[in-house]
Amino acid sequence: IRRHRVHAVAIGNGTASRETERFARDAVKGAELPDVIVAIVPETGASVYSASALAREELPDLDVSLRGAVSIARRLQDPLAELVKIEPRSLGVGQYQHDVDARRLDDELDRAVEAVVNRVGVELNSASPALLQRVSGLTPRLARNVVAHRDAGSRYRTRKDLLAVSGLGPKTYEQAAGFLRIRGGDHPLDDTAVHPERYPLVAAMARQLRVPLPQLVGDPALVDRVDFAGFVDEAAGIGRFTLDDIRAELQRPGRDPRPAFEAPAWDDAVTSLDDLEEGMTLQGRVSNVTNFGAFVDIGVKRDGLVHVSQLADRWVGDPLEVVSVGQLVRVRVTGVDRE
Repeated sequence: IRRHRVHAVAIGNGTASRETERFARDAVKGAELPDVIVAIVPETGASVYSASALAREELPDLDVSLRGAVSIARRLQDPLAELVKIEPRSLGVGQYQHDVDARRLDDELDRAVEAVVNRVGVELNSASPALLQRVSGLTPRLARNVVAHRDAGSRYRTRKDLLAVSGLGPKTYEQAAGFLRIRGGDHPLDDTAVHPERYPLVAAMARQLRVPLPQLVGDPALVDRVDFAGFVDEAAGIGRFTLDDIRAELQRPGRDPRPAFEAPAWDDAVTSLDDLEEGMTLQGRVSNVTNFGAFVDIGVKRDGLVHVSQLADRWVGDPLEVVSVGQLVRVRVTGVDRE
């Protein structure tokens, strides 16, 4: 960890994951490295990815088992970017996901990922072709060309650099640019959701305040002084909603909508189903939400079910009113069916 300046250790949630996690935590604690995160992450589909053509293309010099380890580590860094590389039916739990129409599963995944990509944005200098092809306007071929241009040594400094990519013309650039981000680039607005065609508008706002454009980006006090109502121009397609979006981006450029990462405080005495007893209170993370309740990972490989009738002290029609995937919760064991 010291030699490679590791910030986090990701452990797949398979066999002996809790024992491995405890070993890693003890090692980190003994070495007095308090800032290193040790976390268990779902390893579903990692073996499918490691043997895929995409994995061979991305990691040609690594053994299959090491490709799986890379996939598990990346899931802690950027789960969306990693999980889109795996067929949805290989991410399910149980035996029935293979009975679902594969095309409909893929379509549903595409819709979900596109919605998230368009809300969060994609980092242009690190995204994989699998993620880039979900960006509006980018086909699988164009996504590969974007990465090939980057791998050839041409790191993207501005969004306009995209116009040098083979096959990517002005129309595609117009569609895709607003969803692509460049951290630490040459233009301060390239790490925001502000579309390049609105850059002159933001520059005009900076001139109104008589400050340099980079100073306006990320300074809420300055942003509050902008007379946004004065910039409404319906003829040019600049309405109140567009200006509200620009205001939000200027206040918090490059914001990550996810909450801060927090690992569950697993009970060291509970590492398998055999350690569970009725009445125990444990901390866990919600792994899935269904119509009939929520599944919670409490660190024993098999997730526990909280039935919808036991999610709250009131009637609950939709479990999503009470819990969400990834949420940390405290649960009480009401029964253990080991068989």
